[in-house]
Amino acid sequence: MAKITEHSRIEETTTLGRETNFQGTLRFTESLRILGRFSGEIISPGRLVVEEGAEVKATILVGSVVVGGVIRGNITAKDKLEMLATGKVIGNIKTAKLKIADGVVFEGKCEMIKDPESIDIFSESADILKRNIEQANARPDDQSAVAGNSA
Repeated sequence: MAKITEHSRIEETTTLGRETNFQGTLRFTESLRILGRFSGEIISPGRLVVEEGAEVKATILVGSVVVGGVIRGNITAKDKLEMLATGKVIGNIKTAKLKIADGVVFEGKCEMIKDPESIDIFSESADILKRNIEQANARPDDQSAVAGNSA
């Protein structure tokens, strides 16, 4: 079982246990540890930890995330995203700092945030943020056009 490294260890304030199967929108301020299953949206300035054995299908907009389980969906981590050896991410990621262990499964695109302070996950409603992420993911690889100059 992969362990959270000392560097990334903090005390979690809320835990969704192994037998938990939750759907909806999760909002929290400090940290959340998921051991079970979750489907929906996760929005927080805090830290998300998805443990080995956990399964998450969600659009995730958080301060930081540690992935030891499976995440299916796009992730925006303003500060840091850490993937443990048991982690699996199927979706696009966007973060300022990225740490990937040997053995990680990652299928998607990665975008590094140049100015993490420019990301304000609470500046828009969840629906608008989700739409913006979907639009960004639908753009062609040639992104030479300036954002905001649409035809």
